[in-house]
Amino acid sequence: MSSFSIFIVEDEKFYGEYLKHHLSLNPDYAIQHFLTGKEFIENLDRKPDVVTLDYNLPDLNGTMILKKIRQISPETQVIIVSGQKDIPVALELMKEGAYDYIVKDQDARSRLWNAILRIRENQSLKNQVEKLQEEVGRKYDFEKTIIGNSQVIRTLYALIEKAVKTNINVSITGETGTGKEVVAKAIHYNSVRRKKPFVAVNMSAIPRDLLESELFGYEKGAFTGAFTRKTGKFEEATEGTLFLDEIGDMDLSLQAKLLRVIQERELVRIGGKDTITLDLRLIVATHKDLKEEVAKGNFRQDLFFRLLGLPIHLPPLRDRTNDILLLAKHFADMFCKENNLNPISFASEASEKLLRYPYPGNIRELKAIIDLAVVMSDGKILTPEDIIFSQTAQPTDFLNSGEMTMEAYKRIIIKSYLDKYKDDIVVVSEKLGIGKSTLYRMKQDNLI
Repeated sequence: MSSFSIFIVEDEKFYGEYLKHHLSLNPDYAIQHFLTGKEFIENLDRKPDVVTLDYNLPDLNGTMILKKIRQISPETQVIIVSGQKDIPVALELMKEGAYDYIVKDQDARSRLWNAILRIRENQSLKNQVEKLQEEVGRKYDFEKTIIGNSQVIRTLYALIEKAVKTNINVSITGETGTGKEVVAKAIHYNSVRRKKPFVAVNMSAIPRDLLESELFGYEKGAFTGAFTRKTGKFEEATEGTLFLDEIGDMDLSLQAKLLRVIQERELVRIGGKDTITLDLRLIVATHKDLKEEVAKGNFRQDLFFRLLGLPIHLPPLRDRTNDILLLAKHFADMFCKENNLNPISFASEASEKLLRYPYPGNIRELKAIIDLAVVMSDGKILTPEDIIFSQTAQPTDFLNSGEMTMEAYKRIIIKSYLDKYKDDIVVVSEKLGIGKSTLYRMKQDNLI
């Protein structure tokens, strides 16, 4: 353990040295004794972990010293050590933030020892929590978590950078499996709210009649079965981030209530009367086109504009061809590390096979494919035979996977034909009516 700093502020020299000698029995404690409040204040910038404070000092009173401690070193814990006659004043100091009050009697020595032990244990737990929070922050370093070097990913990095600097609402769109929650977490854990809760709610996974109570909470007795008070997700996310996934699936009747909560930044639990003020960041996500849902009458226009904030669109994996192999290698390395396996490499034919597939399930599907491929491999090199695509996800599924450019359609069709005819460019050229030189050039540029 690192040295633990304790300042004893006691004008009775003998009693102060007595406490110092007793606490020095723990070699981890660095202890200093001050006879006056003025001398102590002059050294307060050293920010001790604990101060034992006699209220009745000759130059400064305990209230003034406590205020100075709170101003200069707010993390320092203060233990009042004083006489019987000072009890009312000492108790008042405890209300102002002192950790404990100990009467100068025969038990003072052991009580002080135990109080400092508790403070140090609490400090150790706090340090562990802060360390874990820092690790979470590093884990969600978005340039390491969101893998890719394509232009669309560089644009995404820039948008996340803008999002983390402000408290603006963020709306994330993209097909299922493109990583919307990963982006939401990257924003939260890189923002000023990173040490506060990240609360995720999948709006489509909660039954319609339970969603309101899940979001806003309820009071005991609000309805049959409400045996206790329940805190809603909005309250759970206090000072942090609330992530509402699949917001496009929210029932119209509840959209009005959500709008009011967002506008007023306050809510009343179901069956309650008290207004609860909210301080949180809101991030929403959907695979639907909300503008289209507004035009259809399925989504409130006023709510749409409230939620829009900073829009971030995540492209499907088929539009990120250059990132497929980077992601595949990342998932393989991660799976090997988690399962104590040796690193694995990719045969060139396996890489080509991965590049030809349209991935209707996007990044989520690619990860599942790679995890299975590592299991199926001989443990050294991934071969084409190790890569198994879902029987329900055929190359033609891209026709129902959302809008794409003509070039994207073209690449996927060519990839599927190359896969079907085992890379025979002459045959594919004849089947599709495309020049062999065009196919060779596209292959060389990793476009197919």
